[in-house]
Amino acid sequence: MPDPLSRIAERRIRKAEAEGQFRNLPGAGKPLPDRPGDVFTDPGEVLGYRMMAEAGALPEEFRLKAAAAAARARLAAETDPAARKRLMAELAEAELRQAIAEEARRRFMR
Repeated sequence: MPDPLSRIAERRIRKAEAEGQFRNLPGAGKPLPDRPGDVFTDPGEVLGYRMMAEAGALPEEFRLKAAAAAARARLAAETDPAARKRLMAELAEAELRQAIAEEARRRFMR
């Protein structure tokens, strides 16, 4: 028996298909691009993330990952000890929020 999330997703796909939302999509009839980095990732997750990215809607954890990377870059460039301390706290908070968001997604997907 499929889980509730799968049933909802399947229903929405069928509805979009019936409404013709899948007609004339970019790349229709062409093979999917080769993405070797996706080999060890669940195909359903990869497809879902790619669809969300193409629609301009990424999960919160991706935004938090970018914020952590930006904080790391600012920290690497900073020389003032007081500013470095403030940036280290900002980086720690960004990494903590990212870890929480990733864990929440993992628990939701079980």
